[in-house]
Amino acid sequence: MDAQLLAGFLRTRRAALSPGEVGLPAAGRRRTPGLRREEVAALAGVSTDYYTRLEQQRATAVPSEVVVRSLTRALRLSQDERDHLYRLTGHPVPGRHKDDRHVAPALLSVLDALTDIPAQVMTDLGETLVQNSLARAVFGSPSAGNKLKASVIYRWFCEPAARDGYPVEDHGAESRALVADLRAAVTRRDDAPARSLVSHLLADSPEFTALWNLHDVAVLRRRRKRIRHPQVGLLEFDCQFLVDEDRSQILALFSPLPGTPTTERLTLLALAHDSFAVPTR
Repeated sequence: MDAQLLAGFLRTRRAALSPGEVGLPAAGRRRTPGLRREEVAALAGVSTDYYTRLEQQRATAVPSEVVVRSLTRALRLSQDERDHLYRLTGHPVPGRHKDDRHVAPALLSVLDALTDIPAQVMTDLGETLVQNSLARAVFGSPSAGNKLKASVIYRWFCEPAARDGYPVEDHGAESRALVADLRAAVTRRDDAPARSLVSHLLADSPEFTALWNLHDVAVLRRRRKRIRHPQVGLLEFDCQFLVDEDRSQILALFSPLPGTPTTERLTLLALAHDSFAVPTR
């Protein structure tokens, strides 16, 4: 790791960002341009002390890939800048076309601007990459399990508890929609992660196997979704799915369904979660 170059790179990228670009209020005058260290640390999900040591060349260990990935998102790095950060920290640079986990700054900017509805960025294999605070309050934080269990599709078919928040009468439609969208993604990607996910699902879920053999295909673009939340009750959403250029990532927007008490219940849910003011990356 080149500590000096890393420190300079982090400082300049931090100075280039305004609070508004990352969804933070621009309260009061700032003595220096850009974000404060504690703001970058909060966005990256690391301690302020640790981030400060990186900028001051005092870190005693190389940042892990998880930390590097979090800094990439917190600092809104382009792919070229992301690659540079990986090289500075001595990690292999992720492949440009097969790496699902680099979230484009444009998607992050849209996500940060959405504070009154749940929103999250997902891969087309069902892994949640980043959420706004209201999405975490509704759906919970992304799974911390292995790559396979990080997929909501795998959990839906192979872990019964994954369905607890959905009305029983909606399970069939949810299963069919997930399988049809996955078939489109697998054909579009034609890569090892997609084939591995399908292989495990076929081995572990008779329900998935039966639906997969129907060969239904339909890319998710818009749908209705109902969630039974343990704190506020039934939430009903009009869901829209916006995709990036190569369709490997999806920005999912969950707008309250008109004519339902969902908006009021989301307000109560937001007030009940202390983390609502500052997103965690």
